[in-house]
Amino acid sequence: MGRLQEFSQNKYFILFVLFAGWMVAYLDRMVMSVALTSIGDDLHLSAASLGIVLSSFFAGYALMQIPGGLLADKFGSKRVMIVSLIAWSLFTAFTGFAWSLASLLVIRFLFGVGESGFPAASSKAIAEYFPKAERAKAQSTMLSSNAFGAAIAPLFAAPMMLWLGWRNMFVVIALVGMVLVAVYWVVLKKPTNQQKDNAKHVETKQISMKDLLRTPTMWKLVIAWFGLDVVIWGFSSWLPSYLLKVRELDLLQAGVISSLPFFAGGIAMILGGWVVDKYFVGREKYFAIVVEILGAVFLYLMFKTPSLEMAVTYQILSSFFLYAGFAGIWSLPLKILPTAVMGSAAGMINFGGQLAGFVSPMVMGFLITAFNGSYDAAFWFLILSTIISVAACLTLGDAKKSLESKVISV
Repeated sequence: MGRLQEFSQNKYFILFVLFAGWMVAYLDRMVMSVALTSIGDDLHLSAASLGIVLSSFFAGYALMQIPGGLLADKFGSKRVMIVSLIAWSLFTAFTGFAWSLASLLVIRFLFGVGESGFPAASSKAIAEYFPKAERAKAQSTMLSSNAFGAAIAPLFAAPMMLWLGWRNMFVVIALVGMVLVAVYWVVLKKPTNQQKDNAKHVETKQISMKDLLRTPTMWKLVIAWFGLDVVIWGFSSWLPSYLLKVRELDLLQAGVISSLPFFAGGIAMILGGWVVDKYFVGREKYFAIVVEILGAVFLYLMFKTPSLEMAVTYQILSSFFLYAGFAGIWSLPLKILPTAVMGSAAGMINFGGQLAGFVSPMVMGFLITAFNGSYDAAFWFLILSTIISVAACLTLGDAKKSLESKVISV
């Protein structure tokens, strides 16, 4: 028991537990993309309808991002994360029992509502356990689970679907989430360094949600995150279908190949956090701008090349640079804002990202349908979204100074 207590206060062990939670969240979420073709065939749904199904999750997820952040600040990160885990695991299981488009829409919407508190609460946990100088690395490592989860999902889902079918697959994944609930309940404890961190802010101005909403820099970060996440979610949601229908791969081949860009993205996120902390302190926006432009260039090359081998190479490179952009955007609020408001700030920024998750799969589905199965217009939409994110980063100015003006002594 004493050994477990020691682990529960080790920040790197806590980081591993948070990483595991995000991995399960993304596994639950991303297997939907792999199952999309089978679900469409069984329920007789068009690409446009499937795009709406993918987006319904993000409607609920985006709607509750800011409330989820407020709840994390009020009730603590542990409680909110456990409730989120229970809720999304239940609705993962319910997905396996869907019988129509309407039932899928309701289940995936409630899935999103249930999971919505986890991002802000986990970011708050990073602020609770890690000093400010280490938060960009810790956050990037935790969020690299987004890419690794997206990478593992097709490797896990494709053989599972062939073995059990898509319905039973969702039930099995839900059971994994419930196991993690028990782990969070036992392991997560109040950090011993929290009182020290709070003491550092005794003489600082108290920040409210209203202060954050009135800060232009926060809204620029919301827009930057929105643009980047449109690309990430559009890419991850439709890549398996693109490989199946345009590149004419079978299910297992598409599963393996669609996982490669996200393994690269996970590595890029970890490296990005290290590079930003070491070489781009005070210049985080320039890092985000450069890697996003490179990601857009390789995305264009991916869908234009006739060669399957080059397409795979370009999609890996595109994913690597796009995921590296996470570190540039998220490092500012984590390093500057106090722990007490981190849940609210993370919820606000992540609202932009999850609004992107709602918009992107649906718009891509309609574009694919409108252009008779061609994915070109859908990928051009993603490139335009990258330009929006880069433009928002360019307008940040001295973001550090702007955010610090909210926390100076009164």
